Amino acid sequence: MINIYTVSDATGTTAERVVRAALVQFESQDVGVIRYGGVRNPQQVREIVEQASQTGGIIVHTFVFEELRHLMLTEGRQANVVTIDLMGPLLARLSELLATSPLCQPGDFLPFDSSYMERIDAIDYTVRHDDGKNVHDLDRAEIVLIGVSRTSKTPLSIYLAYRGWKVANIPIVLGIEPPAQLFKLPRRRVVGLIVKPERLAELRKARIERMGTLPDGYADVEHIRQELDYAYHVFARRRDWPLVDVTTKPIEETASEVVALISKPARLASEQDAG
Repeated sequence: MINIYTVSDATGTTAERVVRAALVQFESQDVGVIRYGGVRNPQQVREIVEQASQTGGIIVHTFVFEELRHLMLTEGRQANVVTIDLMGPLLARLSELLATSPLCQPGDFLPFDSSYMERIDAIDYTVRHDDGKNVHDLDRAEIVLIGVSRTSKTPLSIYLAYRGWKVANIPIVLGIEPPAQLFKLPRRRVVGLIVKPERLAELRKARIERMGTLPDGYADVEHIRQELDYAYHVFARRRDWPLVDVTTKPIEETASEVVALISKPARLASEQDAG
């Protein structure tokens, strides 16, 4: 297993969220995310670097104290540990732009208002419910996206999560029964994603080139048609589920269509006001 250590002189929440959001863009990997918050002295930094060195891990940090950022860089180089500074470059550029020095007060940059916390909660839920995971509390999802492989379920889920929606996505796999909880959800909750077979074949061929070996028939148009036929069979079991064609749409357009299909009027109005 690969360990990623998220380290901060504040809570460490920001670094952890960034790492988990980035990990969603990769196929399922055995990765552990270990968070260290409240790191304020050199000895703590050295101990974390030593732990990362022993486990072959990397460190992602958001120190606001320049001394700790420099120490982490130095210790990481000496121990041959990769360290990624999320905060330093941004603080440096803002200092130039604003012609003033940062306060260097850990945690002050975190806007912990209600809308921020709701968005963080939505992202956390969405990451934990990617690709059919944790269906036991599927009823907590505000949006559930279903579709065959490469219908943009994950990137669309993350985009919607950053807009504050709790999203789960569930793959439809030929011959495999979807989770029973899916069919018990109320109206205005589930959206099916569809795509033209030829376009899906192109997307899957590109994925094979990047990933290497994948299941036989994965990018074969005839096999894809069978998958889509099965998906339509699943959709037909709940005719109140709307379908969205993602063949030629960018993520932003698809997201707007999904929200329009499942939103309650009050939620739509609040989103329009925020935009």
